[in-house]
Amino acid sequence: MNSNALGFLGLIRRAGKLTIGCDPIVDSMKKGTAKLVLMASDISPNTKKTILRNSKEYGVHTIIVKCSKEELSFAVGKLAAVVSVDDEGFAEGIKKKLTDDTVMTSI
Repeated sequence: MNSNALGFLGLIRRAGKLTIGCDPIVDSMKKGTAKLVLMASDISPNTKKTILRNSKEYGVHTIIVKCSKEELSFAVGKLAAVVSVDDEGFAEGIKKKLTDDTVMTSI
């Protein structure tokens, strides 16, 4: 993931429009507030399975990005393997900043 996109994630967190962690993200999907989910490439299989199942059920676009949990955590300032963007404008903005070489899979 490029540094521009990672920096933008930090801005989204400071704006209060970022959810961090599997269980809180599943809750935000159920409430309809999650607009985009980003997963680190080294996310655990169980967490990945849970997020993908729920994103399919609730129709939330999910992207596995080419960055580690460590890189994602550094960008958002908190330990994170998965984050959700809870604002449509920010979600579109981060999608534009992601390039083909930073995305592993878009689901």
